[in-house]
Amino acid sequence: MKKSVLKSLFIVTLGVLSFSSVYAEERVVATVDSIPVLESQVRAAMGKKGNHQVALNKVIDDILVQKAIKESGVKVNPREIDFIVEDIAARNGLTYGQFLDALDYQGISLNAFRQQIANQMMMSGVRNHAINNSVQVTREEIDALGQKMLNEARANGTEQKVTGKEYEVRHILLKLNPLLNDAQAKAELNQIRADIISCKTTFADAALKYSKDYLSGANGGSLGYAFPETYVGSFAKAVQTTKQGSISAPFKSEFGWHILEVTGTRDGDRTEDAYRQKAYEKIVNSQLQEATKDWIKALRKTADIQYFNQ
Repeated sequence: MKKSVLKSLFIVTLGVLSFSSVYAEERVVATVDSIPVLESQVRAAMGKKGNHQVALNKVIDDILVQKAIKESGVKVNPREIDFIVEDIAARNGLTYGQFLDALDYQGISLNAFRQQIANQMMMSGVRNHAINNSVQVTREEIDALGQKMLNEARANGTEQKVTGKEYEVRHILLKLNPLLNDAQAKAELNQIRADIISCKTTFADAALKYSKDYLSGANGGSLGYAFPETYVGSFAKAVQTTKQGSISAPFKSEFGWHILEVTGTRDGDRTEDAYRQKAYEKIVNSQLQEATKDWIKALRKTADIQYFNQ
């Protein structure tokens, strides 16, 4: 009886030790965007004489690559592979049949060769996607570098002046609501426009009376001088396509329905904007060059990697 109990305890103890060993092996040593990295994965990558940190980095990189493949949504068109196979044969002076014979002679099946091409095409797409996504630029960085470049140019006497057309604009805005739909807003603006053109009212009076842009409405609808890019797309387009002194047809923006009048134009100084653009291009190109050297490293820039005590 005593022997039996001891034997049972021995078996239980072995079981506990075995469970503890597995549990220790499955310890989470890091996370990659909340994906756990297990100690067992690292040991498998490390082998018998490998370096733990190198193996850990390899597992993390593998997770990042698989995640990038999934997120990129890159798909390979089988017809594109056909074209590539045919092109490879032609560039080697072979007919399609001769090319198949050459593959067979090397012990490579056509399906395996096509799969190699598909993998290369997919990884190329994933690589480009990862490189582009690695670019991170803030407005503060652009402003700081742009101002620095402009100051240096002025100090060196190499400043390049840039001008652009500014437009003086006034407008009337009607905002949609449960009692005013698109058709009604457009019709009302058409009537207001007709009344202004026929001199039944002035633009300034109509803006004060009807415009829901109360700040400009109180000033006759005036928005002052500005570059077109200051405005949202449809408004900017209307500014650039409306002849000075005429009133635009009603058009819609994300804010509601408008009519506008261009009351003046002038050349504005865009030098600072130009140097900001140069700064933006310099930052982006620098990041792209760095990411191109090592696109796996670029993946790490946007990943949340957490390490736990070894």
